[in-house]
Parts: sequence; structure tokens; C-alpha cells
Amino acid sequence: MRRLWQGVGLMLLCACAAAQEVWPVPDWQRADNALNWQALDDYAFPTLAASGRAGVRSDALLVIRDGRILYERYRAPTRATTPHLTWSVSKSVLATLLGVAYGQQRFQLADPALRYYPALHQHPDVRLIDLLHWASGLDWQEDYEYAPLNSSVVAMLYTRGRQDMAGYTAARPAAVAPGTRFLYSSGDSNLLAAALRGMLADQDAGDYARRALFDPLGIRSAVWERDGAGTLVGSSYLYLSARDLARIGLLLLRDGRWQDQQLLPKGWVSFNRTPFAPAQAAAAPGEPIAGGHWWLNQPAAGRARPWPDAPADTYAALGHWGQALYVVPSERLLIVRYGDDRDTSYSHNALLARVLAVLAEEAR
Repeated sequence: MRRLWQGVGLMLLCACAAAQEVWPVPDWQRADNALNWQALDDYAFPTLAASGRAGVRSDALLVIRDGRILYERYRAPTRATTPHLTWSVSKSVLATLLGVAYGQQRFQLADPALRYYPALHQHPDVRLIDLLHWASGLDWQEDYEYAPLNSSVVAMLYTRGRQDMAGYTAARPAAVAPGTRFLYSSGDSNLLAAALRGMLADQDAGDYARRALFDPLGIRSAVWERDGAGTLVGSSYLYLSARDLARIGLLLLRDGRWQDQQLLPKGWVSFNRTPFAPAQAAAAPGEPIAGGHWWLNQPAAGRARPWPDAPADTYAALGHWGQALYVVPSERLLIVRYGDDRDTSYSHNALLARVLAVLAEEAR
């Protein structure tokens, strides 16, 4: 009888905890706080007079804890409702959408990508898990505006590959065996987008993204561009408001559950957060480690964490010029940051350190 009552008590405790969870339905609530965010303001939104140069340029910054907004600021013309270009944050959202498809048993991680995207016939051994690890083994050069003549990604997005980005990538030669080398590749992400399209038969991939992910989360701002072949540009061209990107973060923070619906299957978020061993070996000092299309605050062997002032369980979706969604499970924390940092002055660790310092001060 005692064990029975203990079991009942545990069930009631879990039920109460679930009931206390705050969800952005229909919109985010604000926490009642009087925290001093001045140091964060000074870093993320410096004035030219204060900095002596343009420096960090944030367009949006949003801090959410326990499902409530603690801090929110925008730089005109960006507003709370503005869909902002996320650049490579798109890749992690694509991985989240694939998680929904995985839960619907549309594919297995070990499936050859060729099964869903026949244009990969020259590379029959590339698996979906290899693409999710940026480990297709295909020859690729992920340089941007600093080396455009040799850049595979520039060619794919803007010149000879833009009419069919996955097709352009599939035609690249193999450099190493699939799954054996980490090489960050926007091409791999667009192959995933093409494979997702192949999983859906006659369904429209954009409509699938809306119905399978965006609508259940209450996301209304999403605009996902397509290439000339009609495939979602999974690598780069998703636009979301900061508040809507935070909904993706909350889904991950709560292990794929949205209210009473398990939108992502158990184990998918864990897969996203598991370091890919070749990525650990290849990481340069200060670089985060790749998991399943997410970035992890995990060090390579013998090194410090890439973001030493943030907890080890921090992970993130990151994009060009400083776009970021940070998830910090141990702090029940989400941070969305949009910007335009072309002079490389922005530091992930500096921003995280300032947010966490405010929260530490509150706890004292």
C-alpha cells in the first residue's frame, strides 16, 4: 500500500510540474523581473560613439527562461514580427523537420539517400545519417565572400547551381568514403532537403513543413525559399521572426514535446546533441562540435569548451553573420540573436557570458 501511495504521489508531482509549464500559446508571456541588462545592451547594441566603430550589430535579441520572455530588444527596421533571414540556422530547422518525418517512419537514418533522391546515383553509399553529420564525403569548399572563385557554396547558391542546388551537389566528385570525414557543407543540407521532398511523394515540401512543424508550434512568420527546381533551400533561406525561432528552441528544450504532443520522437533530440566523432577530431580550437545538424559546446580532446562561460550542455543553431539560437537545458534557457556582423567582432561566448551573469546575479 505504501508503494502504491508513493507511486500516486510521483504521478501527481509529475502532473503538477507539467501543469506549471508555460507555453507560448497563443504568444509568449513576459516574466515579471527587474533585472539589470545594461551590460548585455552595451555589448549587443553598442552605439557608434561608445564603441568607436560599428562593431557588433544586432538586429534582434531575445532571452527566454522557463517559457517566459526575460529580455527582448530589436534594431529598426527589425521588429518582433519581422521574418529575419536565418542563413544556416535553416539547417538545424531542417533537421528538426526531418525529426518529425522520422517519427512518422518515413525513413531510417541508415537508409541510402539515393532511395529518396535518385540523382545521387553516382554516390549510392551516402546515407541520410552521413548527410546529417555533414559527412557525405563529397568534394566541397564552404568558403563565402572571402574566397568566392573557389567556393562551392557560392556557386550553388548564386551561379551555376542555383537552379538545382541538390543536383549541383550530387554531381560533385567523391573525396573520401561517406561517414568517415566531417566537412561542413551547405550542399549536404540541400541533399537532405531533396531527400525529404522524395519522402513525401506527391506532397509539397513547403506545405509539409507548415503542417508538420510550423502550425503545431504556432509559427506564422516562416518563409522558406526554394531553388529553381522547387526544392526548399534547406541550407540557407529560411526566414523566421525571433519569437518564432524561439518556438523551435522550446520544442528542443522540452525534448521534442509541444504541450501534450510528442512532435519529435524520443531520441531525436539526443541524436542532434550527440557529437560526431570525426567532427571532434577535425574541430579547430574555439570551434563548436557538430552533432546531428546542430552545434555543441563540446571540446575536442584536451581542449577547453568552445564557449567556456556557458554550460557544457549548451547547443545551438548557427548562421552566417551572427544568427543564432542557443539552447541551455541546465538553465532552462533560450536565446535568439539576429545580426549583421561582417567584421567578425561578434562572440558567441561573450553574449552567453553576459546573459548568464545577469541570471547568476538574480539567483544571489
